[in-house]
Amino acid sequence: MTTGAPRVTAGRRLKRLARLLATGYLLWCLTLTAVQSHLLYMPPARAMAMSAKEIASDSSIEQCKGATESWLMRAAAQPSRGLVCFLHGNAELIDHCTHEAQEWNNRGFDVVLPEYRGYGRASGSPSQDGIVADVIDAISRAMAITGDTRLILHGRSLGTGVSAQVAALGSIRPAGIVLESPFTSVASFAWRYGIPPLLVTNPYRTDEVISSFECPILILQGRDDEIVPVAHGERLASLNTRAKLVKLEGSHNSGLSLEPEYWEAVDALISRVDFSHQGSER
Repeated sequence: MTTGAPRVTAGRRLKRLARLLATGYLLWCLTLTAVQSHLLYMPPARAMAMSAKEIASDSSIEQCKGATESWLMRAAAQPSRGLVCFLHGNAELIDHCTHEAQEWNNRGFDVVLPEYRGYGRASGSPSQDGIVADVIDAISRAMAITGDTRLILHGRSLGTGVSAQVAALGSIRPAGIVLESPFTSVASFAWRYGIPPLLVTNPYRTDEVISSFECPILILQGRDDEIVPVAHGERLASLNTRAKLVKLEGSHNSGLSLEPEYWEAVDALISRVDFSHQGSER
């Protein structure tokens, strides 16, 4: 009896330790599940947003209010070739995307810039379902204003996940898609934090929907991207034969759109799109 006592005590201690570890891991998962939206969405400080006076003084910006704030920037030549919906990345605002919008304007496209709820001047709390619904609403309103019937989706970083979900769920099929610095999914980063992907509430599973897209797709990725490795772009390109991956010199936040090669790749995408039949490819 005396000899067996220590073994029983050791066994109980192991069981107790296992229960403590399991409880700790469960609490970790519950905590991250509760705060994951704050980890994912990073709205810039409101001080980085333009004032109402500054917006009003910019003649190139037309307010296109709907479920959330959005701006409309028109091509100089009308009628335009179509509508581009530009979706910005994390820690950005539509205020920071006028350069890209003007480049699309120069190519004959109207551009709508929807803001994400909870970002800049937009109220509410960001979520995948909410942002996607707001973007679809903004596209519909912009099309009603401009008369554009052809759509190109252009997303950057977080905006690539939004673009993919809009393309998958929207009532209007895009004629082309640009994914700049894309991730396969937010869920793919879950294990970095020690939680299973199924607990991710904003998964943005681009990898699960990209194969269904029937339009030309351009994937732009910096060779030295330190936030989203190039492997993500390579994986997405492998999932759709219409996708073309172009690797550019630069990192995630180095300003890829300032490089001439960036817009050369966009021009090549435009040349692949048959605008007479939305969503088709020559």
